[in-house]
Order: sequence, then structure tokens, then C-alpha cells
Amino acid sequence: MKVGLFFGSFNPIHIGHLVIGNHMAEHSDLDQIWFVVTPHNPFKKKDSLLDNYQRLEMVYQATKDFTKLKPSDIEFGLPQPNYTINTLAYLQEKYPDHEFALIMGEDNLKSFHKWKNYELILEGHDIYVYPRISENTIQTQFHNHKKIHFVDAPIMQLSSTFIRRSIKEGKNVQPMLPHYVWQYLDEMNFYK
Repeated sequence: MKVGLFFGSFNPIHIGHLVIGNHMAEHSDLDQIWFVVTPHNPFKKKDSLLDNYQRLEMVYQATKDFTKLKPSDIEFGLPQPNYTINTLAYLQEKYPDHEFALIMGEDNLKSFHKWKNYELILEGHDIYVYPRISENTIQTQFHNHKKIHFVDAPIMQLSSTFIRRSIKEGKNVQPMLPHYVWQYLDEMNFYK
């Protein structure tokens, strides 16, 4: 099985995340998409980041009706701060019959050369890149790389930051969130 790993804080997960994840599952050779909830970095200011398990619950609620989309807490048990290369090594060991690929926005690809052991990641894993409107340019070494696949996915300009700010301001964000996520946020009074 080929699994696409979609990393994020998902604070909260929104319809943009689901559109991208589902597009990758339906329009690429990936069999499943795992939404990997990244834990709170203990060295960073918490700000408005919800608890790891609250964010995982939202991802579960958002993906439960989609057979190819799965929530993942795989990084919760790994030492922090964690690097993608370590998560990939752990997953390969735990699921030797799976092939893992990364899903990232074009904006992340622009800084990918700064990631720890990015060459090793590229050696062993495909990267599926979805379009983002952003500054800077992609490093030339990544332009025609055999492991990097640019996917013609919809451009999603929706952000969790915008949603949190809108909730705090009392705006209606219900159309931007999966139904179950909206219900959960509303019941728990998050971000207000």
C-alpha cells in the first residue's frame, strides 16, 4: 500500500485540508492519505494551539466518512522536537509492507532544502506537491526531480489561522469546516 503523509497542526482541520487530501487520494497513485497531527512543540509558545488529542479528535471527525483518509497520532509518541526523517524511519519499521510518500504545499517545497536530511528523504520517498500562492522560488534541484510530483490540485487559500481569528471575532465559519468539526468546536467553545 502506498500512503501519503499529510502533516499539519490541523488547528482546526478545515475543508481545504479535506479537498487536498481527497484530491491526492483520488487523482494520484496514493492508496490512502494519513493526516499526521503534529504534536505541540514544548519549546514553542502555545498560543492558540489546542491539545494534541483535541486536534486528533477533529481530524477523526473530519475523515471518518472517507475510507481513503485516516487520522494519525504517530508522532505523539516520538521524542520532541521531532524531524520528518525520524517519523519516516519509524513508520518504515512499523509498517514494512507500506510505501510512504510526503504531501506538501509548494510553499514548503521552497524551504525543503533546509529540512534535516532532506536528501535522505528524497532518496527513499516520493513527494507530492500541491499548488500554493507564495513568495520565493523553488530550488532548481527540485524542478525535474524524479521523486517530486507536482499535482494539479485546487489552490486552497483557506487557513486555520484565518478560521481561529474569525471565530474569535464572532464570525460564522461553519461553511469552512467539515460538519462534525464545526459541531465539536461549537460544543467545546474552542478559539472564542
